[in-house]
Amino acid sequence: MDHYDFIIVGAGSAGCVLANRLTEDPCISVCLLEAGGADTSLLIHMPIGAAAMVPTKYNNWGFETVPQPGLNGRKGYQPRGKTLGGSSSINAMMYVRGNQADYDLWESAGNKGWSFQECLPYFKKSENNEVFSDEFHGQGGPLNVADLGSPSELVDRFIDACESIGIPRNCDVNGANQFGAMMSQVTQVNGERCSAAKAYLSPCLERSNLTILTNATTHKVIFDGKHAIGVELGHKGRTHQLYAKKEVLVSAGAFASPQILLLSGVGPSEQLNQFGINKVHDLKGVGENLQDHIDLVHAFRTKDKYDTFGISFSMLQKLAHAWPDWKNRRNGKMSSNFAEGVAFLNSDSTLHVPDLEFVFVIAMIDDHARKIRYGHGVSSHVTLLRPKSRGRVRLASTDPYSQPEIDPNFLSHPDDISTMIKAWKKQYSMLMSDSFSDILAESLYPVDPNDDRAIEKDIRQRADTQYHPVGTCKMGPSNDEMAVVDSRLCVHGVTGLRVIDASIMPSLIGGNTNAPTIMIAEKAADMIKEDHQMDKTPSVS
Repeated sequence: MDHYDFIIVGAGSAGCVLANRLTEDPCISVCLLEAGGADTSLLIHMPIGAAAMVPTKYNNWGFETVPQPGLNGRKGYQPRGKTLGGSSSINAMMYVRGNQADYDLWESAGNKGWSFQECLPYFKKSENNEVFSDEFHGQGGPLNVADLGSPSELVDRFIDACESIGIPRNCDVNGANQFGAMMSQVTQVNGERCSAAKAYLSPCLERSNLTILTNATTHKVIFDGKHAIGVELGHKGRTHQLYAKKEVLVSAGAFASPQILLLSGVGPSEQLNQFGINKVHDLKGVGENLQDHIDLVHAFRTKDKYDTFGISFSMLQKLAHAWPDWKNRRNGKMSSNFAEGVAFLNSDSTLHVPDLEFVFVIAMIDDHARKIRYGHGVSSHVTLLRPKSRGRVRLASTDPYSQPEIDPNFLSHPDDISTMIKAWKKQYSMLMSDSFSDILAESLYPVDPNDDRAIEKDIRQRADTQYHPVGTCKMGPSNDEMAVVDSRLCVHGVTGLRVIDASIMPSLIGGNTNAPTIMIAEKAADMIKEDHQMDKTPSVS
């Protein structure tokens, strides 16, 4: 079969949602394309497996950025999921929505229907929260959200440390108020990762109207004039064409979605001309507006092993004992997401919305865990939630199998380094509080906390992504020359084509991006059903 009603490019956090929701109508046929393989690996489903995937290319594209002047010329690292579920299959499973003001900002920029109150029903629709049942949370949705089953005793110390510097305890940073510290809630079900694939694809694998192709790389969208009619892809060593009777939905992420549009002839004319690509539509914003969370990790050895992960003989013994707990009962240390504590705070007392995030990790993390550190320790990330720096994604070649040129342009805006210095100091103060005084030994990277020049040097030498690239297919009205899609996520200037993933975010949200991407796809699925007058009532699968 080479004709479907809808073709979805990318089976990540957005694509899995779309595949499920659109095939609720048994009369609608869908083909879902994924460049990676199936999500059968134990490392995906066992939560601590993330530690083996993020620093390697296992189920991971493992992209690199171009050299970053703001980071002393270093290349940044950009892990992205390469399997069913996309990055939701390799991430730290933290359930975070961002701040309510983030979505109101989207609407105020001309994106009707994207205020927080209009997005909230789709957060709730997606969610089955085991802990919270109130106006902000949902029950019965596909995405299971839970407390950690076996959290480290050190998480309470982290929350106490946050309180010591003026960050209050907050039982729910996804509720009425984001400001505060809590133990992370995670996208897990019964001690296993609840990726978008597990939440949305697994329940509908038997639907006859859903076709899933893995190890299928999309080369380009096929157009008839300015109307998208299908895709060209590589699968099992051959080139194929698949055709969409209704729409092509690109959900390949903040790097691959603009790459696919450019390879298809949709993008800035000068870039298309440079690579000899036939122009379908001149759209200046494709690949522009890249935003990402710059992040700095403080890592310390601990005076004893405590309740941490580390590289030691005793850790091997501990994991050997933990394996039966997870295998038989799906609990114990193998259900840890490592990033067990989270806090949202302000860099300045005059701010009304948190602009920084702490993520407390019960292990020593150095360079995305790519540098091996023997022994035991803890780490804390501090993330700049609303960076002013803007980057871009461009083609490196016309080869769809090569990575695009990724330039986050980190710390190019002077305000970002100023705020990061404040952030560095706040995190250091938190870690130096009495709550950790009997635990922490030496820092992996000691710096004089009173020397701003030394702090800036440390940031430029070690900071990198917190894994939240967005914005490269910006949502905005037609009078915004950088907008790629409209408020219904249809690509400007062409028909039959939408982009639905984190790339459509006009501005970066103040938090982790997995849950918001799932929300975007839930909302988009309803818009597609409305536009095609499809039945919104779920069918029995």
